[in-house]
Amino acid sequence: MSDFTGMEDLLQDFLQEAYDLLSDVDNKLVDLEKMPDDRGLLNDIFRGFHTVKGGAGFLNAAELVTLCHLTENLFDRLRNGELELTAELMDVIMAATKGVRDMFGELGQMVQPQPADASVIAALQGALTGDGPVSPAAAAPAVAAPPPVQQAVPGEPDWDALHAAVTGQAPASSSTEVITKAEGEAKAAADQLIVTPVVEAAVAAVAPSAFGRRTTDKPGGQPTSARRTEERGRENTIRVDTSRLDQVLNLSGEIGLTKNRLTSLRADILAGKNDSETLHALDQAVSQLDLLVSDLQNSVMKTRMQPIGRLFQKYPRIARDLARQLGKDVELVLAGEETEVDKTMIEDLADPLIHLIRNAVDHGVEMPAERQAAGKPVKSLVRLEARQEGDHIVLIIADDGKGMSAERIRAKAVEKGLISEEDANTLDERQSLNLIFLPGFSTKSQISDVSGRGVGMDVVKTNIQKLNGSIEIRSEPGKGSVFIISLPLTLAILPVLLVLLGDQPFALPLSLVREILPIEQSRIQEVGGKETLVVRGEVLPVISLARLLRWPLEQPPEYGVFMQTAERSFILGVDSFAGRDDAVIKSLEDFRPKGVAGVTTLSNGQIVLILDMKELLSDLGQGSDLVSGAKMLGFA
Repeated sequence: MSDFTGMEDLLQDFLQEAYDLLSDVDNKLVDLEKMPDDRGLLNDIFRGFHTVKGGAGFLNAAELVTLCHLTENLFDRLRNGELELTAELMDVIMAATKGVRDMFGELGQMVQPQPADASVIAALQGALTGDGPVSPAAAAPAVAAPPPVQQAVPGEPDWDALHAAVTGQAPASSSTEVITKAEGEAKAAADQLIVTPVVEAAVAAVAPSAFGRRTTDKPGGQPTSARRTEERGRENTIRVDTSRLDQVLNLSGEIGLTKNRLTSLRADILAGKNDSETLHALDQAVSQLDLLVSDLQNSVMKTRMQPIGRLFQKYPRIARDLARQLGKDVELVLAGEETEVDKTMIEDLADPLIHLIRNAVDHGVEMPAERQAAGKPVKSLVRLEARQEGDHIVLIIADDGKGMSAERIRAKAVEKGLISEEDANTLDERQSLNLIFLPGFSTKSQISDVSGRGVGMDVVKTNIQKLNGSIEIRSEPGKGSVFIISLPLTLAILPVLLVLLGDQPFALPLSLVREILPIEQSRIQEVGGKETLVVRGEVLPVISLARLLRWPLEQPPEYGVFMQTAERSFILGVDSFAGRDDAVIKSLEDFRPKGVAGVTTLSNGQIVLILDMKELLSDLGQGSDLVSGAKMLGFA
């Protein structure tokens, strides 16, 4: 049986708020390293741990209360000037916040957290009792010296060490625990905050959450255990500003009034009243309904939008910890945190952005001595920025490090056997930089726990493409690198260009379309057996959509769609056009033909396929995504 029977909703509400609160604390800790005397930051962090401790008490999470109480006491002394914040003490605090986050993960599995790492507790107690801050790695558990134990048999686990790591305590046969004053205070605080089952039931009934109720309901009848996710996983809830919900409600009311007006007019017309005044009123009511429905669609879409700052706030801590591990001085600068992105897209962006930030800290920026020798500031800057440009969101990850050499990347790809030397010689700078997205590519000569295995950048590209986005690289040796990610505003609506093969329409993502132009057969030239067209001095391959779809080609295409992706540019031959539309994408759950991203319905009720150009083009070429396929199409 779960440790939280009857308290599932209270637990989920606590975790949702507590994760955000801890991410905010992490960011303030990174700022505190730069401004150790800032009382505002000290007070905010103190209140953060105090709030988490209070919520943990309602959940009877005694070990979480203990850890938060010790950390809270530490910040109380820091803000009162009784302790000085040193680098060693900051390491202790960072280890404590990691311990709190680990306990959140255990709570997410519906079990009470295990005791915190004994070395972290000992380090906190050492700082509180005046014994001096000790780094968690060096801190010893607060127990008396154990008697000698038998040496572990070579090749077998050290069971005593395993017991200590899992429980935070020495084996019972080793010694008697010595409780310090600070630990006694923590245990007393935990005891005070633990509530009886009767009080617990009353709290759950009267005040379901000390942290606030979420605005969305869970599916009726679905047990909480079925909704549980691993390490919090993908959230199925969303926070919506009440003003946006009010707007949806108001629009719904106006649509209801317009519907009543249409019903009345319908009755009049059926009764034979078809004078010009009645028809004019009908026209006005239909136009009003069209406007209101459009506004309602936009308002509903806005409820899916969330500030990307909620995603960004976890990265300064990640960059700080990695830089410290590598012996580098790196500052992550955030910009555009208020930019709103589709909620589902935010979650899918988490892993690609972590890869890119870790890559910038590990590969991009140099060691302090190397930067100093190059005349650069010792501190490296990595910038993470978001902004909206038209109907797209642009994310920028930039560093002021050593940059990338296109020549070195080509040589490395040849050395690893990812491309041939002949292929490498045909690539321009942009195509050469894109080679880092090939699976197995890495410029690291040594493999570490951070990078060097050639995984990560290919995952980045794949995940961005799943979001109908693109990624572009700009780099200058000695100056730094910039990764630019372009994404649609929302995944629910996709602007498309409707093209025709005969009378059959197909939808192309408008983000890939650069130009529409007529195709004159006299201008088409054959290069290497492939049809090409020169557009403003650039030789582009011409590919018939009928050929891609394996339709019978009744006549040469009359029009071309100039399409451009991150890796290639080409002319797609079609018969005609049916205009532009904002497609509401409907996925094909049970059966999805290759090359079809989904379907949409036109205003006349006709179902149209939305084409996945990347999959369609992959059928024409075998081999590496960037080179072999491009060669067959004449892209490279």
